[in-house]
Amino acid sequence: MSEVRVIGLDIAKSVFQLHGVDGAGATVLQKRLTRARLLPFFEKLSPCLIGIEACATSHFWARELTRLGHEVRLMPAQYVKPYLKRQKNDMADAEAIAEAVTRPTMRFVGAKSADEQSAMMLHKVRLMLNRQLVMLSNAMRAHMAEFGIIAPIGRGGIDRLRAIIEDEADERIPAQARRCLQMLIAQLKLVKLQILDNDRQVLALARSTELGRRLMEIPGIGPLVASALVACVPDPSMFRCGRNMSAWFGLVPRQNSSGGKERLGSITKAGNRYLRQMLFAGAMAVIRRAMQSTRRTWLSQLLARRRPKIAAVALANKNARIAWAMMTNGQRYQEPMAIAA
Repeated sequence: MSEVRVIGLDIAKSVFQLHGVDGAGATVLQKRLTRARLLPFFEKLSPCLIGIEACATSHFWARELTRLGHEVRLMPAQYVKPYLKRQKNDMADAEAIAEAVTRPTMRFVGAKSADEQSAMMLHKVRLMLNRQLVMLSNAMRAHMAEFGIIAPIGRGGIDRLRAIIEDEADERIPAQARRCLQMLIAQLKLVKLQILDNDRQVLALARSTELGRRLMEIPGIGPLVASALVACVPDPSMFRCGRNMSAWFGLVPRQNSSGGKERLGSITKAGNRYLRQMLFAGAMAVIRRAMQSTRRTWLSQLLARRRPKIAAVALANKNARIAWAMMTNGQRYQEPMAIAA
C-alpha cells in the first residue's frame, strides 16, 4: 500500500469504491469497502492525495480523512464526468475521480468545517420554513374560497381569514371544516415563530464575525447574504479574481464565442443558486432606492439605459466582486463618489 499516491474515492451511503494509482499513474488498488471499514483502512495507509466528488456527506469525509493526515480535494461532479470512460458504475466513477484530481487545471471545492456547515443549515432551514409558510397560506386561502370567502393578497388578507376562522359565531364555515382550518392556523403560528427565531440566529451569526460585519457595509448585502458568504466561501483565495467568484454564483453572461467573435447571452445561473437569489434580492432593494434618488451614480446611469432587473443583475455581479476583494484583502467598504453633473 506504500506505493499508492492518488486515490479516487466514490462515496455513497453504505458502500465505497476506491481506485488507487502510483506515482507513474499505474493502477495499484481497486477495492470496495463498507462504511465501517473505510476509516480503519485509511488509518493504515500512508498519506496520499484523495479525490472526492463534492456531493452529500463529502465535507464530512474530507474532514475525517484530513484528520488522518491525507490530502483531500473535493471536485464538482460535472467536472469529473468528462473523465468517465464508457458506461457508469462505481469502479468507473472511482477511476474517473482519480484521473480528474491529478489534472493541473482542475477546479476544487473548499472543504467546510462543521461550524460552516451549521451556518448554512440555518439558511436551508429558513428557506424550507418560508416555503411551508407559503404552502399553509395558500391552503388556507383555497379552502376558504370553497365556501365563498376570499381575502386580498398579502399578510393582511391572511389575518382577515384567521379572524373569520376563529369566530365561532360565523356560520359560513361548517364546524368540521373550521376544525381543519384551525389546525392550519396552529401550524402557521408555529412556523412564523420558528422563522422569527431563525432570523435572530442568522443576524447574530452575521454580527459574530469581523468579516460578516464588514460585508454588511456593502449596499445590498445584509445579514442573510453576509452570513451565507462566510459559510459558503471558507477560502476566497480559491478564486483567482472576483469575476471567478461571480461566475461561481452564475452572475456572468453565458458565452457562445468562436472565431474571435464574442457572443454573450443571459447569465449562466450556474453554481450556488441560493446566494445568487439573495444577492439579486439585495440588489433590487438598492435599485428601488436608486430610482428615487437624484444623485448621478453608476447605478443611476445604468438605470437610464437598462431595465431595473437587468441593472439588479449587474449590481449583484458587482457586489460579488466587491465581497471577494474585501474577503481577500481585509479592507472595509468604501462608498464610491457620485459622478459630477
